[in-house]
Amino acid sequence: MPVFTYQGNNAAGEKVQGERTAENKQVLRAALARERIQAGIIKEKGAARSFNFQIGGGSVKAKELAIFFRQFSVMIDAGLPLVQCLEILGNNQQNAFFKKSLLGIRASVEGGSTLANAFRAYPKIFDDLTTNMIEAGETGGILDTILQRISQYVEKAVKMKAAIKSALVYPVSVIVIALLVVGALLKFVVPIFANLFVGLGVELPASTAFVIALSHFVQSFWWLIFLSIGVCVVALKYIRKSPDGLYYTDKFMLNLPVFGQVLRKIAVARFSRTLGTLISSGVPILDGLSITARTAGNAVLERALMSVRKSIEEGRTIVDPLRECGVFPSMVTQMIGVGEATGSMDNMLQKIADFYEDEVDAATKDMLALMEPMLISFLGVAVGGIVISLYMPLFSMISKLSG
Repeated sequence: MPVFTYQGNNAAGEKVQGERTAENKQVLRAALARERIQAGIIKEKGAARSFNFQIGGGSVKAKELAIFFRQFSVMIDAGLPLVQCLEILGNNQQNAFFKKSLLGIRASVEGGSTLANAFRAYPKIFDDLTTNMIEAGETGGILDTILQRISQYVEKAVKMKAAIKSALVYPVSVIVIALLVVGALLKFVVPIFANLFVGLGVELPASTAFVIALSHFVQSFWWLIFLSIGVCVVALKYIRKSPDGLYYTDKFMLNLPVFGQVLRKIAVARFSRTLGTLISSGVPILDGLSITARTAGNAVLERALMSVRKSIEEGRTIVDPLRECGVFPSMVTQMIGVGEATGSMDNMLQKIADFYEDEVDAATKDMLALMEPMLISFLGVAVGGIVISLYMPLFSMISKLSG
């Protein structure tokens, strides 16, 4: 009997991991569920190489997933058999990795596996949110409706991500251009003026001496700049590998003056959309909070949601622990409280998500409007400061000759 390693969360929201023997992954997942352990990742021990060999390396874009779920829901709604849907969708995929995965899922379903368990064998493509929603859809006989909700969820996530990326293009481009221009001036232009000043014996102002010293540093130790950047990136990745390091770096980013507010609104929108979609699909609130926490993409929000889940298990309502964690705005907690009291929390969460997605768009535009003059000023001061520093000795020399 094969040995599997597993990672997940127990009923108290604590992370657990271990090794167990079982006939297959589905049997182990069911056994862990009976022990109130929500398994996230299950791998056969020593089978990682064979898995990669069979499936092949690759990735699936969120946009491809959105199209897949949209087409899947239409085909199921039209009454096509599940196996036939998977075969048609798999054969029509241009992404070879996705195609092979879908045909593997088709084989599993044809062999008697449920669609949710077949999806769980491909965690690189289908996360816990997707598999749990599909499991709820299969149980309730509303698989077509669930697939539509998944496609809408993925489409909205893709749209928000694309909006953020497009908003960052301008500031990143200006910063890169400014650094390239300053680097070119320090490496190629400043040395010419430095040799000229040495030949003329001109007394250099402090700003000119600083620019020339900086040019000498760039000429001699340019590699140290790239090395420092590389060390900082590696150190940051190493820090974020530990749970505490990930938590405190995420907390620092959330508390940044302008950028932090945008990140906080993104986190709230994602939380509301995910939990609302799960609840409307029939996933229990405790399981929904666990899945939402794991897919939050922010350690501060994840820790807060697991604390909320633990409080609900102890018999409390969802509103008070949400308010006490200090992550969510008061408007969000009030609306969730109204939704809980009226029995329409899923609709209320979707409205919160719509509102905060619009807020993200508005906040991103405001941030760009604020950053644009700052970036232009930075570019002007950096380049203009170097140019003025280089010409100051020449102006001084010309004024002396004129006198």
